[in-house]
Amino acid sequence: MRYAGMRARNSGGGLVLVYVIQSGDFQHWLGVEEIMRAEAMEEAESTLANAAEKMRTLLGIDPETRIRQGSTAEEIHAVIEEDQDIAILVLAAGSAKDGPGPLVSSIAGRGAAFPIPVTVIPDALSDEEIDALS
Repeated sequence: MRYAGMRARNSGGGLVLVYVIQSGDFQHWLGVEEIMRAEAMEEAESTLANAAEKMRTLLGIDPETRIRQGSTAEEIHAVIEEDQDIAILVLAAGSAKDGPGPLVSSIAGRGAAFPIPVTVIPDALSDEEIDALS
């Protein structure tokens, strides 16, 4: 997020933060499903609010935020199609044993190719290294 924010600030662009709630997480009885959806929405709103505040404080950028529900790759594609001003997708690669994460892995395997350039930021970069790159 730091790289994306700095890139946006340095290029005079904007920043859109997207949180995708996986729809497969709600396969329960109706009452339980509604509670789980509400909790997932609260978590998404809280996470995005904290991230947006961090960008405002750190970089002076007021990002747009979007909450979507469904497949991560499909929802990111939809956000890009809806907002033609989005010119680059920035993803963070995880450092877990099972790989960089499903979205980054799918892009590397071309299963989820996006219509705009994608920048993947390694998890191991320090803030100073990210600042130097952006």
